[in-house]
Amino acid sequence: MKRFVILTGWLAGGIATIWALTVGLVLFAGARPTLHPADVILVLGAAQYNGRPSPVLKARLDHAIELFDSGLAGHLIVTGGVGAGDTLSEGEVARRYAVEHGVPDSVILVDRAGVTSAESMEAAATLMRANGWGSALLVSDSYHMLRLELLARLAGIRPYRAPAPASPIDRDAATHRRYVLRESVLLPAQAILGAR
Repeated sequence: MKRFVILTGWLAGGIATIWALTVGLVLFAGARPTLHPADVILVLGAAQYNGRPSPVLKARLDHAIELFDSGLAGHLIVTGGVGAGDTLSEGEVARRYAVEHGVPDSVILVDRAGVTSAESMEAAATLMRANGWGSALLVSDSYHMLRLELLARLAGIRPYRAPAPASPIDRDAATHRRYVLRESVLLPAQAILGAR
């Protein structure tokens, strides 16, 4: 019985250590952009409201447009499917917003089907392979960067982190903390399960 208690204690300590390291890695990746010229700027979807980007999606798109305008990539891929009760996809709303803000429609590709980050990354990878592209600036919120980097590598994309600096999630400490804790669970699960 004593041996069982000791082993249980070691196991619990090991799990707690791994979890704490994961939280640290999520925070580190989100705080360290790796801006670099790339083939595309890949914007992960977020909610849209009746054809208008939510504040989270708007922050991502504004950052992507800045990156495009600075010449870091010549194409955008915007992702995101149709949410419950919606008629437009997040990807389509993102495309319209980018065009309204000066990005030529001809350089934007849209994934209108991906509902999860993994689905969106796989769809983006398919679009990239079809165009002979291999590298992408990943635009999302800071908490999302490490898992997106993992998903991109699993999908065959060479990723560079480009977290949106004006994210409403990052500006609210409690919300940011909640998303970081969520990622600290999703990341190991994604690492074990792969891109499924």
